[in-house]
Amino acid sequence: MADVAAHITGTVWKIEVKVGDPVKAGDTLVILESMKMEMPVETTEDGTVKEIRCKEAQPVNEGDVLVVLG
Repeated sequence: MADVAAHITGTVWKIEVKVGDPVKAGDTLVILESMKMEMPVETTEDGTVKEIRCKEAQPVNEGDVLVVLG
């Protein structure tokens, strides 16, 4: 299992995956908006999306877990 966390404080602009989706290292899972810039949150590992811990338009802090991979 791997946790994918926010690397900046911002707002969840778009969730690009859903539970059960297979992902590869480098895939964008979530897009955050901070200071009017879009920042992709990418996975560094291959896996399957087990849990999504955020919602679109939700504010998040740096280090918050957004997606759990299995």
